[in-house]
Amino acid sequence: MKFWKRGPCVPLVRLNGLISADSSALRRGLSLAVVAPLLKQAFSMPRAKAVALAINSPGGSPVQSSLIAARIRELSAEKKLPVLAFVEDVAASGGYWLATAADEIYADRASVIGSIGVISAGFGFTEAIAKLGVERRVYTAGENKSILDPFKPEDPADVARLDRILNDLHAVFRGQVESRRGAKLKADEPDLFSGAFWTAEAAQELGLIDGIGHFRPLLRQRSVKTSRSSRSRPGNPCSNG
Repeated sequence: MKFWKRGPCVPLVRLNGLISADSSALRRGLSLAVVAPLLKQAFSMPRAKAVALAINSPGGSPVQSSLIAARIRELSAEKKLPVLAFVEDVAASGGYWLATAADEIYADRASVIGSIGVISAGFGFTEAIAKLGVERRVYTAGENKSILDPFKPEDPADVARLDRILNDLHAVFRGQVESRRGAKLKADEPDLFSGAFWTAEAAQELGLIDGIGHFRPLLRQRSVKTSRSSRSRPGNPCSNG
């Protein structure tokens, strides 16, 4: 601790798990309610010269992904601190959404990155309940209240409505990636927004990440350059969450 107090440091916030509004301190996962205090603490840490995110998430709620990413950007602007993301095992779907909140994204060579898409999955049980002799009884006020009921035959109009919603969400996700990654993206890559995913080297070629690297080695490398050019004390990593 004494060594860290001598110079600037980079607090590290770990974003691990499924992104869900149901996440809490007692239930593992990521939500704005869980993450916000950690982010506030990291960005308020004295002598912080940047904030790092260690991301390991397969995704989840698009709303919580958006809220967490927005909070990161708000704090970055307020405290005037850059944000670095370090992908561990996976930053897919909403996990990559979180990564885009950073100014720079790095990953391990074996990390899985991407899955810029939206999915809705379910089951149909109409034949099963017919074989069991079960009668489905549902009463609603509002003709669309029971759309996509798994115990009723699939309605093309319901599927079309869901498809529009998925496309709208996909457009929001795509807009987030394009606004944050900008000219770094390879626009001629047809699979970029298809929901496909890649390992780190391919993701770097596509512009989804900035390089291959780990938290502590990268900070040490940058600290050496900083101390040589400005004679300032090298920065040190510090953990938070």
